[in-house]
Amino acid sequence: MSRLVLKFGGTSVANIDRIRNSARHVKREVDAGHEVAVIVSAMSGKTNELVGWCAEAAPLHDAREYDAIVASGELVTAGLMAIVLQEMGVQARSWQGWQIPILTSDAHGAARIESIDGGEIVRRFSERREVAVIAGFQGLHEATNRVTTLGRGGSDTSAVAVAAALGADRCDIYTDVDGVYTTDPRVVPKARRLDRVTFEEMLEMASLGAKVLQVRSVEVAMNHNVKVFVRSSFDDPSDPKPGTLICAEEDIMEQQVVTGIAFARDEAQITLRRIADKPGVAASIFVPLAEAGINVDMIIQVVSDDAATTDMTFTVPGADFERAKALLAERRGEIGYATLSGTDDVVKVSAIGIGMRSHAGVAARAFRALSEKGINIRAITTSEIKFSVLIDSAYTELAVRTLHTLYGLDKA
Repeated sequence: MSRLVLKFGGTSVANIDRIRNSARHVKREVDAGHEVAVIVSAMSGKTNELVGWCAEAAPLHDAREYDAIVASGELVTAGLMAIVLQEMGVQARSWQGWQIPILTSDAHGAARIESIDGGEIVRRFSERREVAVIAGFQGLHEATNRVTTLGRGGSDTSAVAVAAALGADRCDIYTDVDGVYTTDPRVVPKARRLDRVTFEEMLEMASLGAKVLQVRSVEVAMNHNVKVFVRSSFDDPSDPKPGTLICAEEDIMEQQVVTGIAFARDEAQITLRRIADKPGVAASIFVPLAEAGINVDMIIQVVSDDAATTDMTFTVPGADFERAKALLAERRGEIGYATLSGTDDVVKVSAIGIGMRSHAGVAARAFRALSEKGINIRAITTSEIKFSVLIDSAYTELAVRTLHTLYGLDKA
């Protein structure tokens, strides 16, 4: 007998038929003798509807009331899942985040989990063989006794954190795809499902554009060594596919140099030209951006021939492009740049693989292959297990396919 946490995303619980199908996955595990906790998201589209109602009620609304409203979507799903399980003959009850409790920080809309007391759920496992159906995405700030939410995709984080708190043997994330692929199959038809991916690789993939898991959920899994399976809820519950295991590096016998290719279209590039090359100039640019909550990724600094001025190029999320330009324009006198230019018609393409640690020249091969396809690289960043290039968005599919083939990921 194992202790499992199963999480079902919005598309997996989009209507009663899909909730019933997901419940069959739960029943399969219960019938096998496992202790099961279930984490559910809101039904597909429901959170967007609730967010829209908040904006319609007041553009500048109270974040605490916003959380009270948007957290309700998961409560509906949890109750419906419990009812369906009961109808199938499975002992089950629904739990709201505050009832467990899942205690969080007070950052409404983006709270972080601080502790989970799973004692009562574990007691009910042993005494009643009861399935706990838990509303994901939410918790409680103890000092204020207010409901909090964890941000978009927060149900993934809820699931992994609950799995850690309960000492679960694994956490199965059921979604609308049957695992993690070498890249997006819609771009590269030859993309393959990976049997196993390390926590570090999945963290990079999630942060670089892969939408399978929320970044914070992977961080929690890695910190607590929670094995996570990504599986499809649309599989036949009586014959489920294995999915992809996210695990520690030592659990993978043999690792490819490059595991996957990710890409992110939500990128924008900004260039400030002829800035005085002196101490403090970088701080005058990037500190105000950080204070405004604008994340900066790639940074390139080029010093002019006279060594007196420099050009600074960097990327920001596409959604923050106009806001970043406006903020820098306001501080032109303080920064002292001659011109500001930028574009949001760019994409970041990344290659990820833990095997890069022990192989030289991995990125150089990509640069050569891209140049042979006539693809100009605007910026480059590297780390121990990945490299990213910024290119014109028109070349996205060509670049992804080129790198996917280059590193042998087309092969079965």
